[in-house]
Formats: sequence, C-alpha cells, structure tokens
Amino acid sequence: MLSSCFGSCFGGDDGDDLLWHMDLKPHATGEYSVAVVQANSLLEDQGQVFTTPSATYVGVYDGHGGPQASRFINNNLFPQLQKLALEEGGLSEDVIRKAFDAIEEGFLRLVKQSWLDQPQIASAGSCCLFGAISKDELYVANLGDSRAVLGRRAETGQTGDSAVVVAERLSIDHNVGVEEVRKEVEALHPDDSHVVVYVRGVWRIKGIIQVSRSIGDVYLKKPEFNRDPMFIQYGYPIPLKRAVMSAEPSILIRKIRPEDLFLIFASDGLWDQLTDDEAKDIVLKNPRIGIAKRLVRAALEGAAEKKEMRYEDIKRLEKGERRHVHDDITVIVIYLDHPGRSSNSGINIVKGTNVPLDIYSLNSGH
Repeated sequence: MLSSCFGSCFGGDDGDDLLWHMDLKPHATGEYSVAVVQANSLLEDQGQVFTTPSATYVGVYDGHGGPQASRFINNNLFPQLQKLALEEGGLSEDVIRKAFDAIEEGFLRLVKQSWLDQPQIASAGSCCLFGAISKDELYVANLGDSRAVLGRRAETGQTGDSAVVVAERLSIDHNVGVEEVRKEVEALHPDDSHVVVYVRGVWRIKGIIQVSRSIGDVYLKKPEFNRDPMFIQYGYPIPLKRAVMSAEPSILIRKIRPEDLFLIFASDGLWDQLTDDEAKDIVLKNPRIGIAKRLVRAALEGAAEKKEMRYEDIKRLEKGERRHVHDDITVIVIYLDHPGRSSNSGINIVKGTNVPLDIYSLNSGH
C-alpha cells in the first residue's frame, strides 16, 4: 500500500495556491523531486513515486475528459505491476504489457457499471507514462504524449575528458500532430478518410482528440458507447464501426549506465512550453532543491509570454480560468546516483508519494 506524503512535503509557490511541490526525497539510487500545477477546475493530472530498497516506480497520468481515468490508474497500476512481478519473477516487458491490459480492462468495467448514470465517463481517458529502475535496468512505458527524457553525459569526440550532457527522449509521443503517428492511424483505417482531420489548427482523431493511445476513451474504442442517444447528447455523434484508439504501450528497456545523470517524467503541459534540451539544461544548471518546481515555473513563464502576460498575472487566475493559458502540469525529476556513489544506498523502507486530488483545496485549507 502506498503512503501519501503531504503535510510538510507540500506548499504553494510565492502565494500560488495552485502549485504543489515536494523536495527532495530518497529513492534506491538517488533523490527525486515532484511538482504539479493545476489549471483545470478538477485536476486531471495524477502522479506518483513508489520506492523500495531495490526499485523505484514512477507514474505520470495526464487525464482528459475528466479525472476518472487518471485517478483509476493512480489507484491501480502500481499494485497490479507489483502483483504480476511477484508472480512472474520480476519486472519485464511482458509484465508491463499485462499490467496495462489489466488497467484498461478494469477501467472498461468501471465505465460499464457507471455510464447509464454518468454517460460522460465514457469520454474520460488518460495518457499513462510509467518508469521503473530495478536491478540496474531502466523501464519506460507510455500511452499518449506525456514524455520521459534522460539527461546523460556524451563524449564530444575531442581528446581528453571533455563531455557534454545531452537530452535523450525515452518515450514516444502518441499524438497525431506527429506525422509518423498520423500515418500509422490512417494506415490502420484505410476505409475511413476522416479518421484524422485537421480542425482548430491541429490534427485530431475524428476531429476530437490528439492522442492516439490511452487508457479509457471508451467512446472511441467501443461502438456501443457512442451510439446511445443519452451519450450522443454530450456532443459525440460519431458512430464507430471499430476502435480508433488503442491501449498498446510503447516500451523501452535499457541498462542504467554510469553516464546517466537524471530522468524527467512530465505530462505534455511541460513539453508544450519547453523543448527536451531546455528542460535538460534547467535540471543540469540549477541546484537540486526545488528542481521540479523550477521546471514548472519555467513552463508557466513560457505560457504567460505566449499570451502576452506575466507570471504574476497567471497566479491571480482561478483554477478553470487558467486552462485558457496552460494545461495541468506534472513533473517528476529522478536523479541517478549510482550504487556506490549514493548517500541513500542504505534506504530500507517502502515509501510512496501521491499528487493531491485538488491542489487549491489542499493549499488553501478549504
């Protein structure tokens, strides 16, 4: 069971009641930092870190159409992974795929149970980004367009010890704004010339959603959930013959190497404002204390500049209003101090950190 870390672990940023952060906590081979800013009336992002003496699990779940799917993943993914890993002798690609399948099926059951009373739950979905460090192996699995980026030393090719630090993207953006992804979706649906359309300045599946893979979004996966008149009234009169989205994760597995310095896991609210290299440079060039919060702050300043606003102007906006300026943003930074170099190698207890369900209420005492 995960134990949430609140109380002294959180706080607003210079009076910003919609920002939550936690610094620095130990994991098996280093330290980690978490920060979240809320834009929506209901926080649709969820995130968590789970640490044991031998492993670290990281999750970022960027919900859309409501918070139901991201909260379901937050409550169920890590326990499912632990159960399967125990049964099958450790974490593996097969274990991860089975866990993602189980979460998708579990949420589908919830939708079937709930949708006659809550038809909007059929349009709730979530990107799902998972990372794990176990036995010197790094695992990254994702659905959607949350992203994991590794900061690592790379030789410059010059003589001597000179090296630069580069940003290596470890996940795939399942977003039809990416031409390769768009072509993949179109190739899977040769009989549907409108499976991806360009509307409101971006490419969207069926004119509605940009991500091509997710947990949930049942109305775009199961025809029976968008034909009922009760559901169509919510604005989705698009009868399907078959699914136009999937829950098949992209998975990367590689050894942790001496040159690997840190990992950034974040929802697309961060990557809408910062490039991989910009985020890497912020982590590389600043103190560890407050680093996840610093990344969120940089994203907010970028969003403000695009709207010809100041950061102080954004801070004065209420949740819901802020969605016109920026998205919910979740950032988890994992420093990699390898065995033998880590001051935390003696960690011997299991700990968990969960992002709050509503940051405004938590920070304001409502």
